[in-house]
Amino acid sequence: MINITKESEKNIHIIKVEGDVDAASSIYLDKAISEALSLGQKRVLIDCNQLEYISSAGLGVFMSYIQDFENSDSRFVLFGLSDRVAGVFEILGLDQLLTIVKTKEEALIRVSNEI
Repeated sequence: MINITKESEKNIHIIKVEGDVDAASSIYLDKAISEALSLGQKRVLIDCNQLEYISSAGLGVFMSYIQDFENSDSRFVLFGLSDRVAGVFEILGLDQLLTIVKTKEEALIRVSNEI
């Protein structure tokens, strides 16, 4: 089961992901990121503090938006990944393609400095 909430903080769009992102639930993550881009959000944070599991479908959602963020001169940063979830990103080399940091404070700094 997945729960996604969205909030804004100082012109930064934050998507909080809770639970499991699998083939069935990845569509909700996809929709949240798509909406942020369509609304013209330039700074997007993905809060993964409560993300317990991510499947290849969930990873595919993030991969599918890399070019979209670059093309729209927008930035997104993931933060708060558990060691287990971060390990999945590392095994696949996604930590080299995505900006991933430990804390929200680090994420705010990274997304602000990149614009």
